[in-house]
Amino acid sequence: MSKTVDIYHQQAELFAAQYDALSFEQVHACWQPYWPKEQLVLDIGAGSGRDALWLAGQGCQVIAVEPAADLLRLGQLKTDAQSIREKQQKVQWLHDSLPELKACYQLNLQFNTILLSAVWMHILPSERPRAFRKIANLLAPGGRFVLSLRFGDFSDERTAYPVSVDEIAALARQFGLVLRFVSDITADAGGRAGVEWQTLVLELPDDGSGSLSKVRHIVVNDNKSSTYKLALLRTLVRIADAHPGAVVDRQDGSVAISLGLVALYWIRLFKRLVDNNMQQNSDPAKGLGFVKPEGWGLLSQLTADDFAIGNFYSGKDAAALQQLFSDTLATIKAGPVTYIWQGHKDNPLFSMVRSKTTRQSTVLLDKTFLGSFGSFILSEEMWLCFRQYGCWIEPLLVQQWIAEMQKYELNQQQQFSLDSYHHQLRWLERQHDTGMVRKKVEQLRQQGKDVCSVWSGSSLYSYDIDHCVPFSYWPNNDLWNLLPASSQENRVKRDRLPSQARLKSSGALIKDWWQQAWHSDAEQQRFFIEAGLSLPNISSGCRDFDEVFHALQFQAIGIKQRLQVAEW
Repeated sequence: MSKTVDIYHQQAELFAAQYDALSFEQVHACWQPYWPKEQLVLDIGAGSGRDALWLAGQGCQVIAVEPAADLLRLGQLKTDAQSIREKQQKVQWLHDSLPELKACYQLNLQFNTILLSAVWMHILPSERPRAFRKIANLLAPGGRFVLSLRFGDFSDERTAYPVSVDEIAALARQFGLVLRFVSDITADAGGRAGVEWQTLVLELPDDGSGSLSKVRHIVVNDNKSSTYKLALLRTLVRIADAHPGAVVDRQDGSVAISLGLVALYWIRLFKRLVDNNMQQNSDPAKGLGFVKPEGWGLLSQLTADDFAIGNFYSGKDAAALQQLFSDTLATIKAGPVTYIWQGHKDNPLFSMVRSKTTRQSTVLLDKTFLGSFGSFILSEEMWLCFRQYGCWIEPLLVQQWIAEMQKYELNQQQQFSLDSYHHQLRWLERQHDTGMVRKKVEQLRQQGKDVCSVWSGSSLYSYDIDHCVPFSYWPNNDLWNLLPASSQENRVKRDRLPSQARLKSSGALIKDWWQQAWHSDAEQQRFFIEAGLSLPNISSGCRDFDEVFHALQFQAIGIKQRLQVAEW
């Protein structure tokens, strides 16, 4: 398909003019009863942006995907001009292609409607099952997949392969979609002889409760007397929610994530509990497999928040940290990975692939270091469940973890209160949320520099540090998410998410703040390491604030969809 994409790229203006000569209504009249309104829509092969712009006009938030760079550029110019006129940012563009859709998957989104118009005939038949599966997995429960089939050859060098309704029906059965509508075969709206079209609408009826029930069964019914299973599940839920950049591979229905990140989150979850002598299994004499003198013991002075992405360790601390990671992964492998299975112990739900590591004298907790330990592998279905339903799963995990700890003898003797259990299971220290950024503002002001609100551009006197994505919904303390604003603006915004239009209008101010605040090598290193793991589609080694802001816009769309956060 790459040669065909090159043709679309090289003749972008010609194709854009051809597409724009027809309206959305003319091209898509046959499936009018299914036209989406006020939905999250993925337009794959968006071309000139004609369809994306029309869908945005119906109140939809549209992600427009285009593999041909110049067509994408023309389409983006069109939709951006419209968003400026209407003061609404309803179309975001993404450079991606079938069958991989790698960038789409990084967005952490599920779509109500996916449109694949005038694309399927270009996909190699051997790649179609994979492409179809990828699209099906991007659908939200009840979501619809609309695709058009083109019959007829091309007069230029573009490649086309035979298409049929029977092929699509077979793929639908294979990947769990229901064929809701098949249009009549119609003549080409542009009047081209020998070209005909047929449109199909497919639907995902499954509500995702299969994986959700599986998770609940592990949490509630598995009789393994330890908090390990709960720690692993909570670790995976937090990574799925917070770190789309943690996915290192996707193939054959499986997802591989950074094994080092799993270890890091596991350590953070247990750190406060162990430091406060809260018993974690039924036999206090056994202790915890990962709490050993050469690793955990040499880092006892660190707090849970010291185990943060972007932190640097050297000398004895670096050696102890690497030992702690090894001890932790051995515990996870021998414990929950071995004992969490479905139906039979030979059918585990999770697996680990370890890589050989060489001990380093210094350690930076970045994507490279965390990925050096290998991969943690789970089904794509389970990953999507953690991603989509994490905000409901995590409270169940915390509740069950507390119930488990309350059974243990030493905890009963110490008479821990319910509030104390919740306090030690919290993810972040709230009082440390904004301290570093507030200190930076004060330093800049002492140097005589003007610090402005990212939302209005006004000089700040009485100010707050605002979590751009509200902390109460998504507990993230990364530097990119902490922004200076006036106290009044912060009170008005409260726990709402900035709309796409507001982000667009404040984009220059947000990027100016990032450049003003985080200009040293160490600060930028931390900034971009954090962004690379928590925001979608950040390239390896990124040092571009524009790229981070673009990813922030996509992240806001995902947070709004998954958590239903009100917009500001």
